[in-house]
Amino acid sequence: MHTPFSGPTPQSSVHAEIRIGYLWTIAFVAALGGLLFGYDWVVIGGAKPFYEVYFHLTSEASIGWANSCALLGCFVGSLIAGPAADQLGRKKLLIVSALLFAASSVLTGWAHAFSAFILWRVVGGVAIGLASNVSPMYIAEISPAEWRGRLVSLNQLAIVIGILAAQLANWRIAETIPADLHGIVLWSSWNAQYGWRWMFTAVAVPAMLFLCSAPFIPESPRWLAAQEEFGSALEVLRKIGGEHYAHSEAASIQKSLSSPHERAGWRELLASPGRKLLAIGAALAVLQQWSGINVLFNYAQEVYRNAGYGLSEILFNIVITGAINLVFTVVAMLLVDRFGRRRLMIFGCVAIGVSHFAAGLAYHAHLHGIWVLVLTLCAIASYAMSLAPVTWVLITEIFPNRMRASAVSITVACLWIASFVLTYTFPALNHSLGTSGAFFIYAAICFAGAAFVWLAVGETRGRSLEMLEGAAG
Repeated sequence: MHTPFSGPTPQSSVHAEIRIGYLWTIAFVAALGGLLFGYDWVVIGGAKPFYEVYFHLTSEASIGWANSCALLGCFVGSLIAGPAADQLGRKKLLIVSALLFAASSVLTGWAHAFSAFILWRVVGGVAIGLASNVSPMYIAEISPAEWRGRLVSLNQLAIVIGILAAQLANWRIAETIPADLHGIVLWSSWNAQYGWRWMFTAVAVPAMLFLCSAPFIPESPRWLAAQEEFGSALEVLRKIGGEHYAHSEAASIQKSLSSPHERAGWRELLASPGRKLLAIGAALAVLQQWSGINVLFNYAQEVYRNAGYGLSEILFNIVITGAINLVFTVVAMLLVDRFGRRRLMIFGCVAIGVSHFAAGLAYHAHLHGIWVLVLTLCAIASYAMSLAPVTWVLITEIFPNRMRASAVSITVACLWIASFVLTYTFPALNHSLGTSGAFFIYAAICFAGAAFVWLAVGETRGRSLEMLEGAAG
């Protein structure tokens, strides 16, 4: 029989014993879900020229569907994640996502019919939807307040490492046996028949690493406390920060759980202040996607081809974008707990908007080649140090304990709907308005997003999840 938290809570030494090595280790394992998310999400961009030839995809509708179908799985996975995380716990759901990543990557890669390819891409999307919810939420729930921004940003770092790994794998696999003749991919070429298959299959390796590591991390102490497993929760907190930290955190968690609304149902989620927080979280999620950066990852072939680059140069440019993404994500990790979430978001929106607007002007004036590459790299760098990591930090921070799993689930589902709309509509926008018109639209969204963050989003840096809950209440 577990007993509620009790014991001393001397504040002077609460954070003196934080076991940084242990904390970073369990956060790193959870962040492997982000690495798989990044790889599986972006691998489509490099494989695209080859599987399109293999499956004889020529219409805008079929191309858009192949590129965006996984996002429907992401949406489903996000909706499942909230109730499942509350019912099963964060740890078990991480293990389930690892299994789905491993299976879907192999089965997508070795699909011989377009319908099977779509099916397994959607299953892979479910894995992304689960991981994109549970990995950052788990890390937020095991992190002390002063470390939370950096540790949740570790998930974003893992995502961009996964992105870069996919881009490098795509480039090296495609270059093994050149697949193009004067820029044209031949159906009989090795890449059209087999290269793209190995691009998808490669994600099974980190998926197995995740699957073998996840059983050894502890369950979220906040979830354990919500299940009234107080002794287990206290033991996890001791491992993270020692006796004083454990009792201090435990007292705050117990206080939040003893409120009149221990569990948040749909009525509370849709009532004030739950409705307001949900609207802010959903708007941030949509903004992250409609900033247009993912077009540069998923449609790099079209963006750089329209700028005058050949296929081999395009694949190399994609690797450069991944490297820039990685470098500036590290910068974000150094800044997020010092500079603050709100200022980084505003800076990012403005900087991305300016980069997109300038890229639109470059396309309009036919200033191709290096001009477009530099401007897209500026946009990616700005995104990597602002909207990419900070959005995930904010949507795990702004919701109270009792509604966090459900609210994050809905918020991330909105993110994937927005991502689907962005990915599915780009071919049509590119055809009807030209690449310049598409970039002008994304720039306008970014400028509007800066105004929204300025007016609606408060600072959350350096405050515990329970302190933020008190402010929200």
